[in-house]
Amino acid sequence: MAVAALKANKLRAFLTLLGVVIGVFSFIGVMTGISVLQDSIESSFNVLGSNTLLVQKFPAISTGPESRMKYRNRKDITVEHGMFVRENSRLAQYVNVQASNWGAVVQFKNRKTNPNVQIIGGTPEIIYTQNREMDYGRIYNEQELQYSRNVVVLGADVARLLFPNEYPLDKSIRINGTPMRVIGVVAPKGGMFGGNADNFVLMPLSTFSNTYGNARWVNIQARAPDQPTYDAMTDEIIGLLRVVRHVPPGAENDFEIVSNESLISEVNNLTFLIRAGTGAISAIALLAAGIGIMNIMLVSVSERTREIGVRKAIGATKRTILTQFLIEAVVICQIGGLLGIGLGLAYSR
Repeated sequence: MAVAALKANKLRAFLTLLGVVIGVFSFIGVMTGISVLQDSIESSFNVLGSNTLLVQKFPAISTGPESRMKYRNRKDITVEHGMFVRENSRLAQYVNVQASNWGAVVQFKNRKTNPNVQIIGGTPEIIYTQNREMDYGRIYNEQELQYSRNVVVLGADVARLLFPNEYPLDKSIRINGTPMRVIGVVAPKGGMFGGNADNFVLMPLSTFSNTYGNARWVNIQARAPDQPTYDAMTDEIIGLLRVVRHVPPGAENDFEIVSNESLISEVNNLTFLIRAGTGAISAIALLAAGIGIMNIMLVSVSERTREIGVRKAIGATKRTILTQFLIEAVVICQIGGLLGIGLGLAYSR
């Protein structure tokens, strides 16, 4: 009987269903979109190798002007601090000290990149601490770091742009006019946040300093040989940095320790707030759809007074008639909900 009543008023039933369908679809669509975004962010944040930490001046995520001012006033992490950790850490398998510069132009003959290439100066351990692999060629060695050799390792996209039909090894390129010899190419990794994780050039940290001047601050990456050693290595590096940076006993660290886990934890905290907010908005859409159904059913009661009178005349009670209209409302919600779920699942695929 409920379905027959809906068929008798097709346009009204369709408009009522539409509100429920949109409400359910928006809820599923928004939650699916947030889940996909969260997975993408977590994948993109996996920039460090396993059992690897990053030491930097600023936290991975900070909010508010007071917070930013606090971190800005910290002492810089210098090359000397990084080298102290590199030379004195006994638990780290690899320690990389690196600085970077954005907006470089890399040129080979008449081909050149846009002025958006990241130049990274680091120690030879950079390939291991950044969870990278060589496509071909090699990373620079300790001797090339010590003597500031003009050698570079290209990111996959830079190599593809400059050498579309040539073998890049031992070729001479120019970075902002300075000649450099290519000794390797890093395997591609793909994009992150709509950006490009392969648009970079690696060079020895000493060469970077000769080219761009001494970096104001550097980051330190350290990798433990295994997970059981990771926590002990973290404590060791914190102790070394507190010593070399003269942090008084009892004072908080004036540097940040960042790992893949801490990055993902921060992202999860942010996406939880986004999920809660969008969930509340979607719930309001469902509430609006429910109010629409209520209003439609009130109109339906007004239009069907003759039918209600006939039912009462043959013995129907008030409770029975109320149950009939309630069942019609439930049927509308069920049909709209199923359609909304179907559309939401199709969208999520």
